[in-house]
Amino acid sequence: MSATPPDAEIDARGLNCPLPILRAKRALAGLVSGQTLAVQTTDIHAVLDFQAFCRQTGHGLLSQTEAGGVATHLLRKR
Repeated sequence: MSATPPDAEIDARGLNCPLPILRAKRALAGLVSGQTLAVQTTDIHAVLDFQAFCRQTGHGLLSQTEAGGVATHLLRKR
């Protein structure tokens, strides 16, 4: 993950698809272009879901890391 803290964070642990994506979409709407959002998830499909979401919307997917069953997705608003 980047050394700079994200501009916003969402804890979506325990939520299943499509809720992590919907919460990320709502949070991204409140950011300005170039700001970053970190989303923590435990849904096993979230890694692929966030890859597809960023491809479809044009937001940048800066990184995806996993530790202890929690995946952290770092997105940059387009």
